[in-house]
Amino acid sequence: MRLRYDRRILLLAVSAGFPGILASLALLWKGDYSTQTIVTAGIVLLALWAVAASSLRHRIVFPLQTMANLLEALRESDFSFRARGATRDDPLGETLLEINALADTLRDERLGSLEATALLRTVMSEIDVAVFAFDDEHKLRLVNRAGERLLGRPVEQLLGRTADAISLSACLDGSAPRVLNIAFPGGSGQWQVRRGSFRQGGLPHTLVVLSDVNVPLRQQERDAWHRLLRVLGHELNNSLAPIKSIAGSLESIAAQDPMPADWRDDMRRGLSIIAGRTDALSRFTTAYTALARLPRPNMRDVDLPALVERVARLEMRKPIQVERGEPIALQADPDQLEQLFINLMRNAVDASLETGGAVRVGWHRNGNHVSVYIDDEGPGLANPSNLFVPFFTTKPQGSGIGLVLGRQIAEAHGGTLTLEPRPGARGARATVRLNILKLAG
Repeated sequence: MRLRYDRRILLLAVSAGFPGILASLALLWKGDYSTQTIVTAGIVLLALWAVAASSLRHRIVFPLQTMANLLEALRESDFSFRARGATRDDPLGETLLEINALADTLRDERLGSLEATALLRTVMSEIDVAVFAFDDEHKLRLVNRAGERLLGRPVEQLLGRTADAISLSACLDGSAPRVLNIAFPGGSGQWQVRRGSFRQGGLPHTLVVLSDVNVPLRQQERDAWHRLLRVLGHELNNSLAPIKSIAGSLESIAAQDPMPADWRDDMRRGLSIIAGRTDALSRFTTAYTALARLPRPNMRDVDLPALVERVARLEMRKPIQVERGEPIALQADPDQLEQLFINLMRNAVDASLETGGAVRVGWHRNGNHVSVYIDDEGPGLANPSNLFVPFFTTKPQGSGIGLVLGRQIAEAHGGTLTLEPRPGARGARATVRLNILKLAG
């Protein structure tokens, strides 16, 4: 039978001392000593031999037992045990110090894992989307509060049940993401299904996320209606209030007997004002129709520098300086882009005419994008927060849709439109950022 490690150490220690003990006893036997002396000396030598072998065994086995206890504590996730008296000046001490350092590292990682798990559980509990995790047998292993509300059952009645039993089998099949019409005890409607996979304990799991697509759509619809009603109410009140006031004045004039001498002039002025306000209201509705019915862009090859220079030459009130950049061609709707640049350059000229400043237009490439900028030296932006509010304008004859329509055109081309104060100079800068699909020349 194979001896244990500690017994082998003891046997080796005894074997190492055995030749010395025999030699000592042989010398005593050949010497001129009495029998009693030889027996006493032999007993002392044997006792010292046994003590030395036992001490050697203890000094080797005890540190190993200590390390075994430390490693067992680490395996049990108990990181409070430490080896004491270890120093860097001997191999055994360095080994114990490394085990202590390993315990510190594992403790920190354990705390970080517990904190991350607590955070994940909190997020899972508080998010509005329903989250489910199924194992490879389609049994539910995890569900958050939103999932409990959606299925109308507590977690204790859901865990361990199959997807078929809780009406979620359709979410585990087919493509994802996709939208399904499903009725649950906690709600019905359209649900976006997203899936992911992960492994736990070496076994594959499927993560299913259900989000109600009707909620954000309804919220966006409400916000759109609120904005529409606010704009319509504001414009209608601005037009109908003076019409009502003037109509009342004309009615009072018509009710006089005899009529005042200047009643014809009063009637003509009143009717002229009423006609002007109705024309403004008609322009408003026409502009709103144009804003709401922007067609999809008809993409064609467009020479951007040629288009910008052509639009700049259309402005007759003030010359526009064109700062030419590199030749760039892209896929776009030239008619819509032309309308966008016409509105922006017209706004820039309007602003510069107030101060007598200049207008410059140019473009530069930035990676896969091109930025067309229109700089003016006008008075600047008085109210930047309302620039892209439909029908907001500071011009007496403005419609308030130019910038909004321009932004819609830019976004329809996958780009952006921004208007901001010029850095370090007077006036404003309008920037249209577009994707480059093809370079010229």
